[in-house]
Amino acid sequence: MQLYGTEVSSALLLGTAQYPSPAVLREAIAASGTEIVTVSLRRETADGSGAGFFEQLRQTGCRILPNTAGCHTATEAVTTAQMARELFATDWIKLEVIGHSDNLQPDVFALVEAARILSDEGFKVFPYTTDDLVVGERLLEAGCEVLMPWGAPIGSGQGLRNPDALRAMRAHFPEVPMIVDAGIGRPSDAAQAMELGMDAVLLNTAVAKAGDPVGMARAMALAIEAGREGHRADPIDRRDMAVPSTPILGLAELA
Repeated sequence: MQLYGTEVSSALLLGTAQYPSPAVLREAIAASGTEIVTVSLRRETADGSGAGFFEQLRQTGCRILPNTAGCHTATEAVTTAQMARELFATDWIKLEVIGHSDNLQPDVFALVEAARILSDEGFKVFPYTTDDLVVGERLLEAGCEVLMPWGAPIGSGQGLRNPDALRAMRAHFPEVPMIVDAGIGRPSDAAQAMELGMDAVLLNTAVAKAGDPVGMARAMALAIEAGREGHRADPIDRRDMAVPSTPILGLAELA
């Protein structure tokens, strides 16, 4: 997987919020095999008071993907991204502009506006978006080279609510790196996303709030690998009727 010219081997991106302890977070990161972790600027405050947390993430060897989580306007998201670039010394940014406080659906109009501003400023934008083809087109026109459609509302654990829409996005943007972001609850959800041909999955709550975060991180990594291999193996199409695995032709006739 190529993300803005950077080769990434792991198809799992992991969030860093809500873990029981920093030690569990570090173990989960190691178990997942991820190469990229997301972090909100609100965790690593602008005055540097969260330096210890950032140092722990740096020691994992993972690439930091700052997140504009909690922003509700394009202006707020752009300002947060600019502060994140100064703090984390990276032009990568996961862009979130929330439009609905209950389901945390992206405000796609403000999202496109913020993506265009940040792309013009040299940011490598990873936009958290809906599974809408038109919005995807607008984000690419705004300068994004990656799309991150949601599977379901953030933290809901509902899995892929609209796999047909995700399948359509994959077919419509065959060359664009696509990462399912939000809603993954179980390893089977992650495997399904990869079976659809997605390039990666980004998740947080499913691991952080599991009874065993480290075990769940390992399970998610295995599921993602299984789903990716399954997609590459070109699975059979679904059929409306049964098809016998043993053909009738050639069977013995018993009197």
